[in-house]
Amino acid sequence: MSAILGSLGLGAEGEETLRRMRAAQTGESVHATSADGRRTLLLDAELRDRSELRAALGAAGIDVPVAPAAQDGPADPAADAALVLAAYEAWGSEALDRLDGGFALALHDAEAGTWTLARDPFGLRPLHYWVEEHPAGEGAAALLASEVRTLLASGRVERSLDEAAVHRFLLDGVLDDGPRTLVAGVRRVQPGELVTLSADGVRTDRFSHLREELEAIASRPGRPLGQGTAAEVRRLLADAVHRALPGDGPVSTTATGDLASAALAGTLASASAATSGSGESDRPQPRAALLPGTDPGAAEHLDALAAATAGRLETRLVALDPQRFLAELQDLVLLLDEPVAGPEAYARWAVLRGAAPGGVELSALGGDEATGGLPEHLAVHLRALRSGRRLGTLARSAVGARTALREAASETLAARTPVPAAALLDSGFVAAHERVRPSAAAQDLSARLVGDVFGDALRTRLRIEDRLSRAAGIESRAPFLDRRLLTLLLSLEDSAHMDGGRPQRILREAAAGLLPAAALGRSGGGATVPAGAWLVALAPAVREIFASDAFDARPFTDSRSVLALFDDAVAHPEHHRTEVLWRLLCLELWLRAVLDDPDAAPVAQTPVEQEDERPKSDYDANPGKQLDLVSEADGITWRRFPLQTALVARGDDVEAIARERVETFAAGLQDGALPAGAPWYFVISEKIIAITQGRSWFTWEIHPRPAAKILSRFVTRTPAGIGLGDPTTMELALREVGLPRVVLASAAGAAGKLLGRRGVFYEVVGANVRAIDGPTPYSAFPSNVSAKLPPKDPDQVSARISAAIRASDLPAAVRDAFVGTVVMDANDIGRNVLGTDVDTPRERLEATFADNPLGQGRQRTPLAILVDLGTTDPR
Repeated sequence: MSAILGSLGLGAEGEETLRRMRAAQTGESVHATSADGRRTLLLDAELRDRSELRAALGAAGIDVPVAPAAQDGPADPAADAALVLAAYEAWGSEALDRLDGGFALALHDAEAGTWTLARDPFGLRPLHYWVEEHPAGEGAAALLASEVRTLLASGRVERSLDEAAVHRFLLDGVLDDGPRTLVAGVRRVQPGELVTLSADGVRTDRFSHLREELEAIASRPGRPLGQGTAAEVRRLLADAVHRALPGDGPVSTTATGDLASAALAGTLASASAATSGSGESDRPQPRAALLPGTDPGAAEHLDALAAATAGRLETRLVALDPQRFLAELQDLVLLLDEPVAGPEAYARWAVLRGAAPGGVELSALGGDEATGGLPEHLAVHLRALRSGRRLGTLARSAVGARTALREAASETLAARTPVPAAALLDSGFVAAHERVRPSAAAQDLSARLVGDVFGDALRTRLRIEDRLSRAAGIESRAPFLDRRLLTLLLSLEDSAHMDGGRPQRILREAAAGLLPAAALGRSGGGATVPAGAWLVALAPAVREIFASDAFDARPFTDSRSVLALFDDAVAHPEHHRTEVLWRLLCLELWLRAVLDDPDAAPVAQTPVEQEDERPKSDYDANPGKQLDLVSEADGITWRRFPLQTALVARGDDVEAIARERVETFAAGLQDGALPAGAPWYFVISEKIIAITQGRSWFTWEIHPRPAAKILSRFVTRTPAGIGLGDPTTMELALREVGLPRVVLASAAGAAGKLLGRRGVFYEVVGANVRAIDGPTPYSAFPSNVSAKLPPKDPDQVSARISAAIRASDLPAAVRDAFVGTVVMDANDIGRNVLGTDVDTPRERLEATFADNPLGQGRQRTPLAILVDLGTTDPR
């Protein structure tokens, strides 16, 4: 395996820095130097069509010596580097657009004092750099390497997280949609990008315009699907396969139950038949791989494919042992140099390790993206028909796609309740990194295909495939990404990809004769990994990781929320999606294997306290709030002392909690904090009471009915709370007042909006529904993963709490000034007294919390002492 490593402007300590980096890198640096010694090219590449590049150079009068077996077969990497360097010296950066295959390169110009970095247009090979500005305009130092961990080994790159990149990964699974990496200060060269490092800093440009060319093609009127189009696609796929074949050595591909991999296997089987006279060990060998958990239809599809290839398809079940998986996952993240988003990468590793070393594995990656095979493509097509008012075609397509639509609807309305990823993260981390929504995906099918071909999801899978295959001693090549084939596929009209609701029409027609009817009629994806079942199988070991001090000390985690969700996911896997848990697990293992300093002291047994969770004095306001407020309702000055509490749970004695906190508050009173004779109230958040009464549930304990999922989509969410805009809270509303009343209130609310009147919905549905709270990621656990009904009988609860306070151990003057208890529902946009045992007007009490002094983040201050500083008799 080749690797790139270099430096710029390191000074006297440069050689030691490079020594440390060389010791840590995977693979050897491959280089070539120009005849005059000015330029040195470092290359990490798997090139095809070397003969075409050499012929073009020859036509320009440039002769590059070549080893006898290196025309288009497995060449000496140094010979490839010499070939690319010669092309660059002849044509400059335009030469890079002529290269066919995955590559990363770094060109050092000793005379100019620069490094020029580039990656192939699809980003198969990674390349990273780090720049350190020198003071007083003395230039910049830079390091470059294929792997992040090589840069970290230098000792110059700080081992700190780029929290914005971590935020993107945990919330969206995105790793490679921009230059930022998970390590602060380390940047990634983007596909098709040219980066120049010099003493003046960093300059970026693009050498590849492939995406722009394909976007321009896709924007034109689509090419009709004529009689010869399918045959042309079939020919171009066969040509792409032929160009991907090595000069010698074994070649294989793996069918996993989807149409793209089946078409590739059929094409390779056809090539195998054509070369049946060659050596048995060297002829092309398609394989079929079934993973545990794959749907039964995939097995039937592969059986039919095996029969059609007359024994040329080797079928095998890939055994995946979750215990072995966890033991090897640390090795996997080291190998990939990045965390993975789930167990799928390991499954692919298990498949590739079964291939013959020294050969080539043809990958079907890009096939679904270029031929309309993703579920999202069907949705884009149907929306386009609807917006174009092509209702007849829409109806026929909906009927043709009924199986896919039924599966999508079943997934949407499944009992599994997704927990927002942000609810499992530290509140300060979430607040500091506003979610960057990906740009809206194109709603034109042709444009969408181009976007997906160059999108982060495929790019990441290609990079993982390339790295895993090289670790297995083979090369991976993706014929569907052949430039000529892509150009044709993306020039076709929509009906070539979607016909009557059936996706991948062009691929089905092109593969007719290669594949049996069962394979051509196959819909849906290929092999799958039962991620939820694996999580259950690994529960003890995974829980130990999530419960560890190291995990708790990460700046992005709320380990209590993670553990609560994990424990219920293990107990009730049928209720849960597990993507976020897998990301957290894989990120933690990557941090331990790559980012954590191996020489640092172990994490302290007492987890590092987050700043917003340090104990707060009873006599201080919450951060960003104030103790005293002049009420707009009565002009009186009110003092509010927020009181922190420990977590409460179902069945806890709320009266005992109130009594203990008031006694503690009174015992530490300082002079002037509570003026003698000033009336005071005890205020308690309705959340505390609801939790102790058992009227609060984890979101995964609530299983919304279909009506709740549908109705919640029409609710507007606000920054202060999710309201009924979540299926879990809508389900609680339906339980509280019934479906007919909610539907009636929805209709009344819609009519009210037309008349310019807001709030009609809650007038009809009632105050109890208004007080329903949903999960808020910025709140303290368990409120960040809970939904709750308002407390039951809040007036009676207020009276009992007041009695407990009057019976507590308080100074007589403090006890005599006590007025009573208020149950308050307050947030940043409103407040509502739900219950009280005092005669003070509720509007007057609500005005005292106009600035929400208890906060609604993770302050953990659901209680307050409210002091009337402006009168001696508020009653």
